[in-house]
Amino acid sequence: MPAKLSSPSPNVRGVASGGRLAGHGALVFVQVCFALFPVFGRVLFEGGLFSPFSIAVWRIAFGAASLLAIAFLLHGRRALPRPRDLPILLVCSILGVTANMTLYLEGLSRSTATNAGLMMCLIPVFTFVIAAAVKQEVFQLSRAFGVLVALAGAGLLVWAEEPDLAREHGLGNLLMAMNTLCYAFYLVVSRPLLVRYPAIVLIAWVFALAVPFAPFLARGVDLAPRAPASAWWALAFILVFPTSVAYLLNAWALARVRASTTAMYIYAQPLVTGLVSRIFLGEKLSRGTVLSGACIFAGIWLVARRRAVPAPAAAEN
Repeated sequence: MPAKLSSPSPNVRGVASGGRLAGHGALVFVQVCFALFPVFGRVLFEGGLFSPFSIAVWRIAFGAASLLAIAFLLHGRRALPRPRDLPILLVCSILGVTANMTLYLEGLSRSTATNAGLMMCLIPVFTFVIAAAVKQEVFQLSRAFGVLVALAGAGLLVWAEEPDLAREHGLGNLLMAMNTLCYAFYLVVSRPLLVRYPAIVLIAWVFALAVPFAPFLARGVDLAPRAPASAWWALAFILVFPTSVAYLLNAWALARVRASTTAMYIYAQPLVTGLVSRIFLGEKLSRGTVLSGACIFAGIWLVARRRAVPAPAAAEN
């Protein structure tokens, strides 16, 4: 007769509950970090202080150094990738860092922080489409309809703003939509690797393998322009928080909170970005932006309501 399983003691339940609470707190902080990225990015672009490529080079260098150090500190020799995984890691690096980062920063330099926050919500939608195409997710008609609604919202953001804003922001919004598509491919391609590597190890090598591309991005770019202290503090924030701390905390939270819950937190980003950019950058919501946001959120709800979207291995840009 098998032994009767006893219920967890109150102390054990308390520790588990405390771990989940800490995980949720970490996820809130992660979303705030990512949501503030476009706001601080716009500060750097004002007056042509920094170019998109110069910020990308700084992020690649800092991210590779800091995340590799943390990965080896936490996992030692287990942080070394297997030689057979290097080709797929390189593909992940191109999709998740090099292409993703340059498209996002180029797009942000040509648009607004508010639009950037909304565009990031396309990541789960595109991820579902790609995952369903490669049989990682189950295709359903309601979810397909959600994809169309979200894409219609993104199209509104690109083309349906006021005429002057559409001309000014159209290319930037389109580049950021391409950025989310690259990152969605990265999430699907990297998913099998998460079975073999901790999340922090994976993202560390994704950054590290982007380092060889940094010299090409840096050609003709002033990496240390004459800029006021406020601009350098803005760059420091981008390097420390959205680039390093957020990835580390996101990986830590994944061990304590369900993956589906972790994925849903990304939808808080545009709310934070919109509020902060309105207060500090004076950005205003046009009717086209409001309608676009409503369509994107409706499409996301249709796609994600049954856990159809894989959780981000390492969220954002």
